[in-house]
Amino acid sequence: MQDAITVLINSSDVQGKYLDSTSLERLENYFHSGDMRAKAATAVSANAKNIVTQTVAKSLLYTDITAPGGNMYTCRRYAACVRDLDYFLRYATYAMLAGDTSILDERILNGLRETYNSLGVPIGGTIRAVQAMKEVVTSMVGSEAGREMGVYFDHIAAGLS
Repeated sequence: MQDAITVLINSSDVQGKYLDSTSLERLENYFHSGDMRAKAATAVSANAKNIVTQTVAKSLLYTDITAPGGNMYTCRRYAACVRDLDYFLRYATYAMLAGDTSILDERILNGLRETYNSLGVPIGGTIRAVQAMKEVVTSMVGSEAGREMGVYFDHIAAGLS
């Protein structure tokens, strides 16, 4: 996992140059938003179970996926869905704090689509759940922090597409 600082410094180091004005501006923005990101992470951590519960309810509202014959029928499949949503929330929070998506690629997305396809997990339903989580988190942390967190939920959704 990298953070925004490390990414910028490594990029300049590889090129053998000092940080340019664009890189310095990106660092300034990262530092300026630090308090907001920390508060959002605190809220998410304190309410993670509630966020996942609301996400499941919201994403399943118009489906029959939990009915007999549905992909989440049986407690085991339902529990696996809840577990994965909790992972998505936790790693999106890490990525938001770091200001970098690399942890999402490394820990979640690398091979996930293929795994889900082989297990028969509906990708479309998973993407809808990630988008529902983005909405739940935004309503909890506010629009500014929600937009920041949304970047990482969108990255997960795009990685599954």
